[in-house]
Amino acid sequence: MSRKSALARPGQDRASLYDEITGKIIAELEAGRVPWVQPWGTAAAKASLAMPKNAATGRQYSGINVLILWGAVIEHGFPTQSWLTFRQALGLGGNVRKGEHGTTVVYADRFVPDDEKRRARETGEEAAAIPFLKRFTVFNAAQCEDLPGEVAAVAPPPLPGLIEPRVEALIRATGVDFRIGGNRAFYAPGPDFVMVPPPQAYFEPINWHRTALHELGHASGHPSRLGRDLGGAFGSKKYAFEELVAEMNAAFCCASLGIVPTVHHADYIGSWLEVLRDDNRAVVRAASQASKAADWLLGFVPGDGAELHTEPAIDRRAA
Repeated sequence: MSRKSALARPGQDRASLYDEITGKIIAELEAGRVPWVQPWGTAAAKASLAMPKNAATGRQYSGINVLILWGAVIEHGFPTQSWLTFRQALGLGGNVRKGEHGTTVVYADRFVPDDEKRRARETGEEAAAIPFLKRFTVFNAAQCEDLPGEVAAVAPPPLPGLIEPRVEALIRATGVDFRIGGNRAFYAPGPDFVMVPPPQAYFEPINWHRTALHELGHASGHPSRLGRDLGGAFGSKKYAFEELVAEMNAAFCCASLGIVPTVHHADYIGSWLEVLRDDNRAVVRAASQASKAADWLLGFVPGDGAELHTEPAIDRRAA
């Protein structure tokens, strides 16, 4: 093998990993399935609704890994959202059962090549970092044996009575101008407010929560918050990308709060496919930004014992 081909391989591996992930998402969308909308609470999904987490560290997975691991839970019928690497299972006194196949997830980071560091020193400019993905393999806790009881146990679903008050408290705590009324849901970036029809306007009122969190996801991108580019005109690829971010954000927030809505914006599938086909990194970037939006919103969820019944700050106008 030549030195030239050996040096070219890392970049090719990165490109193929982006292609592989994007190809799976495109295949799901083309089949009419939205990867961030899973059939939780049905016979098709044995695991309860939750964000996937690492059973050894307790940390939640984020970004594109959420979609990858949710897909694996549904595909293989796993009963839990807890995951471990092979070494982590051993470290906990258990092991991965013989013959089990893991799920590939990714780690995203940036590095500065030596040539770029040298150029930056010579020119006095800032060195440009290159994003990269690295693969690693995890196993569902159900694929392991002899794990401690608290790791192997399947967490019960959250009590439904706790869901809606927490969302209302979250909305108040964000400080976003949130208005209930009218006959369509939207976020207006200029005046910076969210408008969502009342829950009773939805065939299943639980779906109101997903829509509210979707629009709050857009609001998180305001310059005074996370500062995303919200300038895309309706129908543009930039607009479709932001819709992708807001929709994944809503799915991540709902999973974290134990909300199982059925509504999703299927009318955007065509525009999402166009974005993904044009840019094999788009879905990874969108999932990353969606995780940041969800983290920002969920940071306003009151802790256990916090007072939920504060003075109303939501404008329930008829518009």
